[in-house]
Amino acid sequence: MASPFLVSDEVAEALRAGRPIVALESTIISHGLPRPRNHEAAQEFEEILRSAGVTPATIAVLDGVPRIGLDEEGVRRIAFEDLTKASVRDLPILAAKKASGATTVAATAYLAGRAGLRVFATGGLGGVHRGASESFDESADLSTLARAGVTVVSAGVKSVLDIPGTLERLETLSVPVVGYRTTDFPSFWLRGSGYTIDWQVDDAVEIARVMQAQDELGDGQGIVVANPLPAEQQWDPAEHDRVLATAFAAADEAGVSGKAVTPFLLGYIVDASEGRSLEVNLDIARNNVRLAAEIAIAWSGLTAQPED
Repeated sequence: MASPFLVSDEVAEALRAGRPIVALESTIISHGLPRPRNHEAAQEFEEILRSAGVTPATIAVLDGVPRIGLDEEGVRRIAFEDLTKASVRDLPILAAKKASGATTVAATAYLAGRAGLRVFATGGLGGVHRGASESFDESADLSTLARAGVTVVSAGVKSVLDIPGTLERLETLSVPVVGYRTTDFPSFWLRGSGYTIDWQVDDAVEIARVMQAQDELGDGQGIVVANPLPAEQQWDPAEHDRVLATAFAAADEAGVSGKAVTPFLLGYIVDASEGRSLEVNLDIARNNVRLAAEIAIAWSGLTAQPED
């Protein structure tokens, strides 16, 4: 049978040679940033990796075909076309309809794992939503990481989510969570959340060793690397708290509920912060891409086959 996805020549050659590769999602480009800033950001993220000697593998579904690695035209399409936000469950439907979609964290991790990629950089991981005990609203990111053997570098989860609930679900799903030089789980815009995680790692080589041990001892789960922003780049905590409080109040007043709550909150936060939250978003992504590059290089060095 033909492969259900298409790996670019650049990524395929890097896989054959055992060179470092980092997967990148497309939803952050198509849905997370305004045009044309999103196109510039997509090019910048790839250039950060190439400058470090790492092959970028931006992932998306174009015309029904999951693409592992995009050419310039593919990057342009995810930035300027109105694409569906595609999670894992949407992939077969997009394929059958020959439609296009921007892959979420879940879909990107799933496809990266299927293609043999081991490191993935994103902004923030999805998680358990506030009020999930009634709505059952939980991101597919969590269940996907329980079976996709990919190491995901993220700045924790957004503070609008249920952070302790998310950490509990990751524990239940046996997904290892390690903090990069911290045991305070980051809350995306802020360096910390006040919720402690058990394990800290201090460099990329140590993370690569955890990946190797997970291959030997785990049951196919991925790994979450929680990477906080540098202190000087985080959103001002006082402004963050004020904007979040007004956002939740606005959602209550508007009668927003269920799955509509988080998109409402995120949109409100961008407007209420006059774009400052978006600038922090970009710093988060850059920071995670740089660390993912270091991990991919360490993983490549650890797993390199000796020459004959």
